[in-house]
Formats: sequence, C-alpha cells, structure tokens
Amino acid sequence: MRPGIGIIGTGMVGQMCHLANFAANPACSVVAIADLRPDLAAAAARKFGIPRIYGTHRELLADSAVSAVIVVTKRRATGPIVLDALNSGRHVLSEKPMAYTTAQAKTLVEAAQRQGLIYGIGYMKRHDAGVARALVELSRIRADQSLGRIVGARGWCFGGDTGRAQDNFVMTGEARPDGLELWQDGPDWMSDAMRPGYDNFLNVFSHIINLARYVLGPSPTVAESSVEISGAARVILDFDGIACTLDLVNGSEGTWREGLTIEFERGAVTIELPPPFAEQEAEVIVDHDGHSRRLIRETSWAFRRQADAFVSDVVERRIPLASGADSVTDIALAEAVWKRTD
Repeated sequence: MRPGIGIIGTGMVGQMCHLANFAANPACSVVAIADLRPDLAAAAARKFGIPRIYGTHRELLADSAVSAVIVVTKRRATGPIVLDALNSGRHVLSEKPMAYTTAQAKTLVEAAQRQGLIYGIGYMKRHDAGVARALVELSRIRADQSLGRIVGARGWCFGGDTGRAQDNFVMTGEARPDGLELWQDGPDWMSDAMRPGYDNFLNVFSHIINLARYVLGPSPTVAESSVEISGAARVILDFDGIACTLDLVNGSEGTWREGLTIEFERGAVTIELPPPFAEQEAEVIVDHDGHSRRLIRETSWAFRRQADAFVSDVVERRIPLASGADSVTDIALAEAVWKRTD
C-alpha cells in the first residue's frame, strides 16, 4: 500500500524541495497539505494537484488517509508540530534543526520510539549521490591503505548564493502566520543576545557537522571552538584522535562554498558540496602523491533522493540515514560549541 503523505508548511522550501519531490514519487501519494496561509495553500494545491487542504496541522493529522508527514515550518514551531504528529501515530520527516536543545530533541525521539515510527531529519547532504560515491572511495582507500592512514580532516561552509535554479513554487502576499506553538530557541543558560546567532548556526552549519559525523564517526567531542555572535565559528571536533577543523561563515554574497577534506598520509579525498538548492551532485576529488582525479558525476538531486529514501524507509520500516535518534548528537554538539562562549 502506498503511504499517504501530508505536507505541513507550503512555503518556498516546502514546495520546491519537498512537495515537488514527493508528488513526483509514484510509490507514495501526497493526499493533503496544511498551511495557516489559506491563499498560499490553495495555490500550492492547484500547482501540484493535491486534493485536500487544511488550515492547521492538527486538522491534517485528523485525516486518516495521512500515514506520514513532512514538516517544513518555521524552526521554533518544528518541535511542537513533530511531537503532535508522532503522538498521532504518523511517520515524520522534518526539516533541520529538529530542535533547539538536546532535551527537546530527546523528547521527540522518545515519542517516535514509543510509537514505533520512522523519524527522519532533513540532512539531505547524506543522500547526495556524490557523498555516497565518496564513502565507497573512502572505504576502498581505508581497506587497501593506498594513501596510508588518516591524519586529519577539515570542513568549511562559506554561505552565499543558495543555487536556486528555478522557481518551482508559488507565493502569495500573505504575511507569515503567527499563533503557532513555539519551543524555546536555546538552552536556559543562553543569553537573548546569543540566540539569533545560535539559530543561524543550527540552520546553516549543522549540515556540515552532520556530514562530518556521517563520514568520520557518529560521536565526536568538541576539542576547541570560537564562535562569533553572528553564528560564524571555527570548531575543532575530535573523532577518536582525528581532528576535524570546521571554518563556518555565513552571509557572503558570492558563490556558496562548502565541503569536507579527509587528509591521509599520502593524499586526500575532498567532497565539494553544491549550493543547497542546486540540482546537482557533490564533486569528489581524490589526491594521490600529487596527482588528482575527479570521480565521474551523474545527474541527481539530494532532495529528490531524500524524498525517495523516506518513502522507502516507511514502506520497508528502515532506519533513515539521518534518523532522529542520530541527529540528537548535532544538537548536543551545537550546545557544547556555544556553551564555551557563554
């Protein structure tokens, strides 16, 4: 039986990155959308051929045809809506960050576990075909020791042009809605002045932290960190003796630059990530004793692969690549990084 998908939140990201991709998947059926902006919901429903429109997420969750939901709302509202969805027995894929504190995140994971539900977080870079190609290459290099041992790693994100190739969405002049239940936007110890930068850090830079964990190991510790009030930071994560330095800067008007390099004794593997909305794969460069080769890229989009994977996860009862349980660590690391600046 095809899962019935409900989309909660029909803004630009909700339409372009989620609604369009789930609507294109023949293995599921998008049966309903919910948005507090009635004109926008109606326009999105017309564009993507969605049969039912609801004014609130609770109305959508009362629809028995909905077996899984995609939550793409304002970040502080994500946690309460996801909790309602999980408590109603729906599988969930939510945008990141999943929450603002480790305690909030654990509350969501516990709800999913109680109900035996699939709960994934939208770290779509784990679904990038180029990243998958890099993991295969890294596995081979580690096995044959052709580049020696890993001696370090470095990652970077210099946010700029997000790479939106087309306007595959509709918008109206309606104001962004208020009245949603919101969770606290940071730990109790965090000052009000720090919270906007912390929000930016979680929204933009948790991606590269999550990807570093996917490649290097799930549970690093924060060895060093220096964070600016804007959210820009230099962070060193310790992966069981392998130091990964992350340089994180947002707000550039130039090209989006983001990636991860794994340094070996005799070379390196670099993953150059595309801008977040660009419909292209990451590029993988292998350096060996001064010679470089680029792995052949194909044509795919991480957001499309993420949507397809979530449907398969629900059908096959499979743990997502970026599960809620795993993603709690990203929140815990963010807290640890910012605690050092308190």
